[in-house]
Amino acid sequence: MSRVLLSKGIEVSTKIEQLEFQAETRQLLDLMIHSVYSNKDSFLRELISNASDALDKLRLEAFRNKELHVDTSDLHIEIEVDAEQRTLTVRDNGIGMSHEEVVDLIGTLAKSGTADLRRKLKEAKDAAASEELIGQFGIGFYSTFMVADKVTLLTRKAGESGATRWESSGEATYTIEAVDDALQGSSVTLHLKPEDAEDHLHDYTSERKIRELVKRYSDFIAWPIRMNVERTVPAEGDGEDEVTTTSETINSMKALWARSKDDVSEDEYKEFYKHIAHAWDDPLEVIPMKAEGTFEFQALLFIPSHAPFDLFMRDGKTGVQLYVKRVFIMDDCDQLMPEYLRFVKGVVDAQDLSLNVSREILQQDRQIRAIRRRLTKKVLTTIKDLKAERPDDYRTFWAEFGRAVKEGLMSDTDNRDVLLGISSFESTHSEEELTSLEDYVARMKDGQEQIFYATGESRQLLESSPHMEAFRAKGFEVLLLTDPVDEMWVGAVPEFDGKAFQSIAKGEVDLDTEEDKKAHESEREEQEKDFAGLLSWMADALSEQVKEVRLSTRLTTSPACIVGDAFSMSPALERMYRASGQPVPTTKRILELNPTHPLVTGLREAHGERNEDPALGETAELLYGMALLAEGGELEDPARFTTMLANRLARTV
Repeated sequence: MSRVLLSKGIEVSTKIEQLEFQAETRQLLDLMIHSVYSNKDSFLRELISNASDALDKLRLEAFRNKELHVDTSDLHIEIEVDAEQRTLTVRDNGIGMSHEEVVDLIGTLAKSGTADLRRKLKEAKDAAASEELIGQFGIGFYSTFMVADKVTLLTRKAGESGATRWESSGEATYTIEAVDDALQGSSVTLHLKPEDAEDHLHDYTSERKIRELVKRYSDFIAWPIRMNVERTVPAEGDGEDEVTTTSETINSMKALWARSKDDVSEDEYKEFYKHIAHAWDDPLEVIPMKAEGTFEFQALLFIPSHAPFDLFMRDGKTGVQLYVKRVFIMDDCDQLMPEYLRFVKGVVDAQDLSLNVSREILQQDRQIRAIRRRLTKKVLTTIKDLKAERPDDYRTFWAEFGRAVKEGLMSDTDNRDVLLGISSFESTHSEEELTSLEDYVARMKDGQEQIFYATGESRQLLESSPHMEAFRAKGFEVLLLTDPVDEMWVGAVPEFDGKAFQSIAKGEVDLDTEEDKKAHESEREEQEKDFAGLLSWMADALSEQVKEVRLSTRLTTSPACIVGDAFSMSPALERMYRASGQPVPTTKRILELNPTHPLVTGLREAHGERNEDPALGETAELLYGMALLAEGGELEDPARFTTMLANRLARTV
């Protein structure tokens, strides 16, 4: 859900509508109000962050649209408390919202991922985990119902004359009405719950409490956050003391990215990350940058500790915030960060760009491309250092973002070597620990020139595959690649450290040493001669399914397996392309037979004695179907296969 922009005004009611929340919205509200949040104080951060967004957007829109006549000379956020009425109001004079935007952004959560959020919330084991989920799904506005039993929103969009009032107690319905004479911007008023009145830790009408929360969560906000405070002026002589009310700015407004790292506390970095990423978790790593010279810019980037829910969604948010000379330009600037690093959050402040820059202009801008290269190298170097110096944090990073990072192996050839170096994979070497390619190469056998790998849906499926038999028997380590992206990048990356990548399910495999080859040379020649007739017959009998039938050197216990040519597309990759709507011609593969398996030797003998027997054709089909199923493939005609198998079993009973 988009963030709610929250401001001030005097209204005259015209027409009130009572509408029902969308069903999923009601369920979310119930979860959040009664069970989700442990840190109630965080609601103020959400409201101030929303107000800050509204001010950023107004300033940018006023710059770009000269026909929008608005006053931007005193953009600010205002906090007002009424201890007697027990209300707290957060106002801004930002861009505001239209009636339609209020209904869409607050009354409805019909956005992708909502059902997934509800499921994850129910599965969350503790309140902290739930908070992280809420932040990931960007619906922090509803945190107001942790502390309020009624919330009122009043908003007027810049450039429009009419305003809108929205109100709800967080239950099944909300009211919405058009009002007149409201000031531009938005305000949200919380009617605080009575149970917090006596709780000094959660007294949100206390000046001291408000100052504490603003300092902790929002001190870095670039706009002034003001609050009216009462001060007692001592009287002179015997007169009575005078109580005055003044407006004070209660945040420092210092941009963290412009400050030295030594001048910023860890807590300040954490809160700034939560502000710009709309997150609830702490960052895994902080990356401050300052570049001088031809292209001057400052940046403050963060690697999250948890992947956002939309990391692999087509409409997921990508990129970092772009500023020019401290002026906010746009959220989610995808030109500053490659797509495979889309999880990186942060701010980039360029000194030499035009304030009137657009996404279209950014695509062609030479300076943006140079900044992007610098940012990418810095992030990858940081990940490399993380891997070397903080292995536990690296494992967390790779579990959350490794699948996305591996996308860069196909698209970012300039940084491919670095990406290979920071990548980790499952392998047959260990069931508990991932391995790096560097460690794999260090463990390679004498004379081994290839990095062997297998791709598939799961480790269990790969380890039980017939393709693995000879590698297991001879002690060769195999990378087990189970992410969908693995099917893509292994075909695009030729080698690592001079060692070519080799699928154990493609091409011919010969794991024997030169000495073994000489010892078995005559045996193999004899096998080729003995099985020549069977191989030729089976190739003809299965011509619709396979392009060739040959003897295998990779099988030790299974009767047969199916392999591809050295450069053919894997069946899984074919399925991926077809699922995405891309036509891919079906590729015939090769059936390999184990010349020492009783089923294969028996078939050879039967073929020599009764090569016209129809039962032999069924046996060939069954052998092919078994090989297909063993690698996790799909039968073209499962009914025919099961019928043949049942008939064959019936004859053995």
